[in-house]
Amino acid sequence: MQVFDRRLVRRRRDRAVATVDQVAPILADCAERLLDRLDDTTRRFSRALEIGGRGVVAPMLQARGISSVISADLSPAMAAKAGGLAVASDEEFLPFAPESFDLIVASLSLHWVNDLPGALIQIRRALAPDGLFLASLPGLGTLQPLRQALAEAESTLRGGLSPRISPFPELRDAAGLLQRAGFALPVADMEEVAIAYRTPFALLADLRAAGEGNAVLARDKRTPPRALFPMAAAAMPDGPQGIAPSLRLLMLTGWAPHDSQQKPARPGSATHRLADALGTVERKAGEVPN
Repeated sequence: MQVFDRRLVRRRRDRAVATVDQVAPILADCAERLLDRLDDTTRRFSRALEIGGRGVVAPMLQARGISSVISADLSPAMAAKAGGLAVASDEEFLPFAPESFDLIVASLSLHWVNDLPGALIQIRRALAPDGLFLASLPGLGTLQPLRQALAEAESTLRGGLSPRISPFPELRDAAGLLQRAGFALPVADMEEVAIAYRTPFALLADLRAAGEGNAVLARDKRTPPRALFPMAAAAMPDGPQGIAPSLRLLMLTGWAPHDSQQKPARPGSATHRLADALGTVERKAGEVPN
């Protein structure tokens, strides 16, 4: 299924090379939250691939002592800016041999991929046994106030609406995607990132600066009505600090399978009763307590 215009995504990333530094603090905060998971393992990494880091991920990996870092991006110009050894590549067609890396990080870069399950399978194949994959994606609910305001404004002005905010996955689907791709010990959790803007137009400017403009194939390609964005901005809820759009980060962790990893026990192999561990009385089905 083709949801996104990948050529448009690349062109917007090309243009964002000149402006992405404006949003570097937000990108860095999200990347640091993701890389904090490296502190939870004693595993040491030496060959890392970072996908779509936009200049913040590679320096963080290098600062953690990982000397060999390859920076891959759909945009050649953005890859050159990223900070590692630059490789222009499509996330859907990774040009790396099997078991090339022991760490792969994709911070806020996989949400424009049409075939996310296929991309995850390629990432898993590029990992050496017992290699670690870390990724973050915007989750369902991200930018929801902006989505609703644009939909209401467009319905008023045109009597219909078109997708203007990218669709985002749900948390409950994330771990399943990792398991489907063949990762061991898959974990998915969510973090809320607090951000605030004085006006909705500042939020829109940051989205453009990061190369996050609308690239949905089903978008309305006509010039938007002049009143669309002012009307949507007026409808967005605000407070003393301005507007606070939600950014829900789905954090994904998965390992390339290896014999040394923990495995679930065989059914029926337990040696202790759960009731004993909990200090409760086990009753048969249908038995009424005294």
